[in-house]
Amino acid sequence: MPEKRTIERARRDAREGKAPTTQAGEFVREEIEHVREGKHGVRSTKQAIAISLSKARRAGVKLPPPKGNASKRTRAQAARDTAKGQSHSTRKPSAKRSRATSTALKREGRSAVSHRALSRQAKTAARTRKRER
Repeated sequence: MPEKRTIERARRDAREGKAPTTQAGEFVREEIEHVREGKHGVRSTKQAIAISLSKARRAGVKLPPPKGNASKRTRAQAARDTAKGQSHSTRKPSAKRSRATSTALKREGRSAVSHRALSRQAKTAARTRKRER
């Protein structure tokens, strides 16, 4: 569950007419913070970003599903998250599944959100965008 202040910041961005990706940036910042403070780990920078985008979609940010060579499963998950964000039905996830996810993430490393790793990820993403044009 995202923190209250993260949702407030994202809503403020939406009111100001900023792009959905900018709104989602607040969730990315929060997730990186969580990993850095040791709440849990991630295998890669991409995973940290994916987790936060999922949270953003569930919180109601109108982010489109990934395009390009993303797998069918990834696109389906994104669509499911978006639907969950629009319906606002707050069904509690099963405790067993929730605990399993948390335990698995806690076993992962923390180095994926280092300044160096984030910089590398940003450069790679920029290079990919440049090629798409």
